Amino acid sequence: MLKITPTPIVVNSLDGVIARLEQIIHKSHKEGSRMGYFAALYHKVTVKVKEGVASGQFGDGKNIIRLDIQFANRYFAALDQWQQGKPVSQSWQVTFDATGKRSHLILQQLLLGMNAHINLDLGIATYEVSNGNLNEFKKDYDNINLILSSLTYSVINKINTLSPLMSFLGFSGTKSNSMLVQFSMGNARDGSWRFAEALVEHKDTDYETFISNRDNEIFELGQSLITSRGFLRFGIWLIHLFEKKNVRKVIDVLYEYQKPYKKDLPGFKR
Repeated sequence: MLKITPTPIVVNSLDGVIARLEQIIHKSHKEGSRMGYFAALYHKVTVKVKEGVASGQFGDGKNIIRLDIQFANRYFAALDQWQQGKPVSQSWQVTFDATGKRSHLILQQLLLGMNAHINLDLGIATYEVSNGNLNEFKKDYDNINLILSSLTYSVINKINTLSPLMSFLGFSGTKSNSMLVQFSMGNARDGSWRFAEALVEHKDTDYETFISNRDNEIFELGQSLITSRGFLRFGIWLIHLFEKKNVRKVIDVLYEYQKPYKKDLPGFKR
């Protein structure tokens, strides 16, 4: 069982989160790594959080900033450990390993990242930042999820330009029963909050074992996202056949510079 430690502090500010994500995106673009797909999506979310804080959308924004930083640090720490060959959670292991496989769809790569980060990391980060006093963090937690949900349709449109058959075969599109909408909205809003509540109950007893069991469940869900049979397997093969394969071009489409944070990093041709 992987020993669960408190979230390591890799960055300590919202600007630090954005800068670190841009580093991952830039490195992925340079190396042609699919690691940049999830990082590009994550960048969009974090920029929206910062814009919301600046506009007063979240009141004083202190709690949501703390939650966002703690949340992001779990991703950064897991990525650092994986790149160094150190043990990571099963949920992140299957996600990171999948970035080296060309057979997985862009959507599958994104869902794997969301699966590990939202279904495992978000509950832990919420529990840690709240010190177990979840009631005062519920509003900020819901605000994070509103941002995640609001970006869903934007991401779907991007994916449709990269995978022309996604919408045709019902994997994407604008309907509420699409794979991406169901996954992001259902799990982000409900499952991870219930997980945080359960962590409060287990804090004095089998805390690490409880997280390890949760990790195993999320790992199995991740495996199911990239394991298919029958018609589903044929559909994924068909989508993949017509999907854009150039990793750098995919990152270019998924990643959009926001004017307040635009940096002319080398390697990107806009």
